[in-house]
Amino acid sequence: MTDLQNLNILLTGSTGGIGGAILNKLLENKAKVIATGTNEKKLDIIKKKFTDVIVKKFDITNHETIQDFIEECNEIFQKKIDVLINNAGITNDNLAIRMKDEEWNKVINLNLTSSFLLTKNTIKKMLKNKNGKIINITSVVGHTGNIGQANYAASKAGLIGMSKSLALEYGKKNIKVNCISPGFIKSEMTENINESYKKILEEKISLERFGTPDDVANVVLFLSSGLSDYITGETIHVNGGMYFS
Repeated sequence: MTDLQNLNILLTGSTGGIGGAILNKLLENKAKVIATGTNEKKLDIIKKKFTDVIVKKFDITNHETIQDFIEECNEIFQKKIDVLINNAGITNDNLAIRMKDEEWNKVINLNLTSSFLLTKNTIKKMLKNKNGKIINITSVVGHTGNIGQANYAASKAGLIGMSKSLALEYGKKNIKVNCISPGFIKSEMTENINESYKKILEEKISLERFGTPDDVANVVLFLSSGLSDYITGETIHVNGGMYFS
């Protein structure tokens, strides 16, 4: 049931730690994947590592080009996009009273607005097939908040609310929309946390450790597969017991 052989999947943020693990998992299970990102060196590494992936350099913050990009992906997939995974995301931390408009807008535009526009244009294609899945990668911070991350928390909480609304709007067309909410995962974003603070964070996690990108990728695999066909509008938490919804 986790065989994705006949599925066409569009993945954003494929060059990061979580994105790379997701890509690995999808290809292991025979999905056809378009992997996107903006880091040319990392995209080249993906091309060399995998011969069965379609790599596209694309900046999702260029909102005026998103519709054309989805049209291009739809043609590559022979007019059948089965799954969109909105994984791309950034942080730009600062205390609220010091946060510049640019810091706020940059995070909201990429994490939330870009994901909405990608989803909106993809759903238009899915409606013609009366089938599809949207998977949005959010964050535990979207539920708990975090000091210095008002912009990031707002963008991730916004993704959750957006996903619930879209699940209601398009469930009758057999389009499922769900979120995965990671806690602290070993990645580029968490590598910069100093060791003393990392220990404090680990003490707040029931399993007393950070998760791995594979922990998130396994849930992506589940939500992409037929095993999740009766699930929509939900958020699956992958945080080791740091937060219970």
